[in-house]
Amino acid sequence: MNNNSRPLLALILLAYVILGTLYAVYTPPWQVPDEPAHYNYIRALAENGALPVMEMGDYDQAAIWERVERNFPPELPIAPLTYEDHQPPLYYLLAAPVYLLFDGAPLALRLFSVAIGLPLLIVAYGLVRDLFPGRPSLALLTTALIAFLPQHLTMMAGIENDGLAELFVGATLWMLVRYVTAGKGRQYLIGLGLTLGLAVLTKTTAYLLLPVTLLALWLRMRRTGGEWKQVATQAGWVFLAAALVAGTWLARNIATYGWADPLGLARHNSVVVGQPRTAEWLAEFGWAGLAVRLVRTTFQSFWGQFGWMTVPFQGAIYLALLLFSALLAAGFLGWLLDRKRPRLTHSQADSVVLLAVTVALALLVYLGYNVTFVQHQGRYLFPALIPLALGAALGLEYLLSARAVRWAAVAMAGSGALLVAWGLVRSSLPLIPAGTALGLAALLGLAALLPRWGRAVAMVTLGAGLVTLDLYALWGVIIPILGG
Repeated sequence: MNNNSRPLLALILLAYVILGTLYAVYTPPWQVPDEPAHYNYIRALAENGALPVMEMGDYDQAAIWERVERNFPPELPIAPLTYEDHQPPLYYLLAAPVYLLFDGAPLALRLFSVAIGLPLLIVAYGLVRDLFPGRPSLALLTTALIAFLPQHLTMMAGIENDGLAELFVGATLWMLVRYVTAGKGRQYLIGLGLTLGLAVLTKTTAYLLLPVTLLALWLRMRRTGGEWKQVATQAGWVFLAAALVAGTWLARNIATYGWADPLGLARHNSVVVGQPRTAEWLAEFGWAGLAVRLVRTTFQSFWGQFGWMTVPFQGAIYLALLLFSALLAAGFLGWLLDRKRPRLTHSQADSVVLLAVTVALALLVYLGYNVTFVQHQGRYLFPALIPLALGAALGLEYLLSARAVRWAAVAMAGSGALLVAWGLVRSSLPLIPAGTALGLAALLGLAALLPRWGRAVAMVTLGAGLVTLDLYALWGVIIPILGG
């Protein structure tokens, strides 16, 4: 895999560009969540030369859902949808020249977003290669899982600031991993701060990097026997550089929204009248009903729930994806608890802690958001997608190892048999989940019989399966339902 990793990476990137372009071209207009409001932010900035201001009346729930339910007909303009005006400005500043160059064509802006995904994938690959330098297949698996996740591909092909935020989150995490591993000087810390500042200017979901950065400085100090004064000095250089990048925008917000609202979030919360509130759902469904809806919808929309969360996959596909996800989770747990695997170095262990904390913080931010608003959207976990994909890749590699592959094959074969038996009892055979379980059992069995080539075939087949799912999502779900 060492000799083949770069060509394989190029193949993954090429496949991503092709799929992203197809999604950008064929996804019906405005059928990516909040896309009209992001477009209107770009338009206001490009045509007026100034950042828009979040104001009362920017959010109209009835107007939004009328357009969603009617698939955004031409006679209903998107101009009134301006409820993203509080967002940090970097994505829109970069997109404004594209808007002007192509006369506001939405497709050009969608392709601009697709292009942002290329450096994101390269950053993911580079981070994992630096963290596990002797395992290029792990970096390729991580990159492929990010590139071919259907919901992520959908968002990357829309007019959204999510992709740019993920890019700067990934770049900052990569720099933190390199810092924890080798330690760096003042210039590196200033570069880290500048990257962190760009993340602050992109999306508030990236702000989880602030405590993660402090944790990285502390982990390095703890391992090298440094002093707290050293951490304070290093943090000062990092956050001073970040403040130089983001300070002007924060000062503008204080002048616009008040000193107590430097991010404009309080203004946003007061404007979005009519957006579903968690307290209302809690009163209607109770704690158990709310929890079930949160978990189910989060899982579904992490993998793929399209349009404005109105177009899911069939239930059978989600069951198949649940089986696959459970297999990967079991594999990661097996890797984590495996006492026979090579021990992580101290710097690797510290880096894994950083990535795990990133996932935990993303989950806390997500749950915190859902304390107030009903936003059961798995895409809000995508700031932690690189660590999540790395965990899945570690799980898959462990499952394909000699210690686990036979047990994994038996477990999948047993799951397939149980699904078939259940289907026979109900007189309704679950072909997709049963076929998925038996197909995974066959791939794992091949890897057990032919360890070298079987593992490669299993990885390539799983990648091809995700690409097939992407194509089905577009032509089997999105276009037929939303294109009418």
